[in-house]
Amino acid sequence: MAEEAQNIINIDGKEYNPTDMSDEQRYLIAQIRDLQAKANQAKFHLDQQQVALNFFTNKLIESLNQKE
Repeated sequence: MAEEAQNIINIDGKEYNPTDMSDEQRYLIAQIRDLQAKANQAKFHLDQQQVALNFFTNKLIESLNQKE
């Protein structure tokens, strides 16, 4: 019962139980969850790349300013 309560899906303020859904609806939920996970992973990697880009850009600017 506790596990079933964890699987409740809230869409537009309305709760849905996946066990009451069609196979297609459960498939769509799985697709959405997978895409959300991939989007979060992509943002995680983008954040890392942005920090690295800023670091190397600042190091280049710093090294160019030292030669002046």
